[in-house]
Formats: sequence, C-alpha cells, structure tokens
Amino acid sequence: MYGKSPADLPRRIVCLAAEHVEICYALGAGERVVGVPGTAHRPPEAREKPKVGGFTTFRSDRILDLTPDLVLAFSDLQAGISAELIRAGVPVLCSNQRSVDEIFRTVLMVGGILGLESQARDVVLDMRDEITQVREFSSVWPDRPRVYFEEWHDPLIAGIRWVSEIVDIAGGRDVFPELRDRPAARDRVVSPEEVAGRDPQIILASWCGKPVDVEAIRGRAGWGSVSAVREGRIHEIDGEDILSPGPSVLMGLRQIHEIVQGFMKA
Repeated sequence: MYGKSPADLPRRIVCLAAEHVEICYALGAGERVVGVPGTAHRPPEAREKPKVGGFTTFRSDRILDLTPDLVLAFSDLQAGISAELIRAGVPVLCSNQRSVDEIFRTVLMVGGILGLESQARDVVLDMRDEITQVREFSSVWPDRPRVYFEEWHDPLIAGIRWVSEIVDIAGGRDVFPELRDRPAARDRVVSPEEVAGRDPQIILASWCGKPVDVEAIRGRAGWGSVSAVREGRIHEIDGEDILSPGPSVLMGLRQIHEIVQGFMKA
C-alpha cells in the first residue's frame, strides 16, 4: 500500500520555487530533487540540478522530460503551469504561504508528503527558537524605529505579510501594518507622498532580484526631509534573504535585527 516504505514516497521532485528547493534540502531530501527554477541558489549544490524555468516562465515539456512524481509550486502566480501539469497527469502541490506561521506549515506539509515529518518538525522548531530569541531580545527596547520596506520601486510596493512580521520580530515597526493582510502586490501599492508622510526612520529595500538604487531613493521628490533619508539609513536586503518564504527568511531577520540594533545604539 502507498506510503508503507520510502520507495513508495515521491522520489523525483521538481521544484518551481526557490523556497521549496531549500525546504527539500533542509529536510534531507535534496537527492530527490531533479529539477529547480533558475532562481534557486541555496544550497549551492542545488545549482547543479537541471533548470526548468524562472519564477513565472516555465515550459511543461522540459518539466515532463524529468518524469517527476511530484511538482512543488508556490502561489497563484504559478497557477497556470500547475494546471497544465495537472492536466498532463502530474501530482502538484502548490503552497501559498503569506505569513511566518504559514511558512512553518509549509515546511510541515512538504515534510509530510515526503515522509519526513520528524525532520520537518525539527526544522520548524529550530526556526521558532531563533525567532523567539530575537523577539525576546528586542522586546525590552523602549521604542521601536519606524521601518518602511520597499518590495518594488515602480510603482512603490510595501512588504508582503511575512516581511512585515519579520520587521516587527526584529525590533522595528512597519509603517504600513494595515497592508500586511493584502497578499496581492497590486493591493500594497503606496504613493511616495504616503511614505514620506509616515516618516520612516529606516528604509529597507529589496527589489525582487533587481539591484537597489539607493541614490534614486534618496533623490525622490519630497523625501529630503524623511528621517531615514536625512540620516543615511537606507539599506538593501538581498531578495534571497527575505522574499523567498522558506528557511532563508531567518537570514533576512538577522540582517534587519542588526540594522535595527545599530539604530538603537546610535
């Protein structure tokens, strides 16, 4: 019967998102991954796997040539290729995590389908422990700096929910907390005037893989009086460290916590 031995579990996994690649390796199932997106960089050995496309641009024939018995996809942005593969008879698991808690659940879900429940619980426990330590460290600070996270620059898009939560855990205070419940990027568009009006003391930017132009941010009309601009507190965060909703968000958490600490000590 299915599931009675490791051989019955998925053995040829194609991942369409970098976070699923990272989760599989964190669970000890890296050898089962037979295809990855071009956006996957962690762990380094994952780069040696066959590439099946980008984040939203995939060819189903390239994926089918790898004869996967499971495809792991992420979000509504991959709904099209997911549907195409399902019609071709391939099992597809599409996660849609938008919060830190949902990242934990995704790790547990992937661990469950791979028969690695214990390993998944260990990964989640380690993540929770680090988050708890950072949260407790910053909880004693008398005040929290106002933080604006910019996910895109044209138009300006504020950070998605897990990013907003990470900012809070790290000791900052997201200046657009009301937007964290809006999963679609188009619903998190803000105007330069709105950002300036909230006067962030720290600006964090991660433009989905595109290098951040700090000078362009500094030179935006009306931003000369913004505290973060005036005091030179504009920081780029690598998208791999914060915009991939998997274990890598801890790297973003560490960087943001260090930035907030620096502000508190100034």
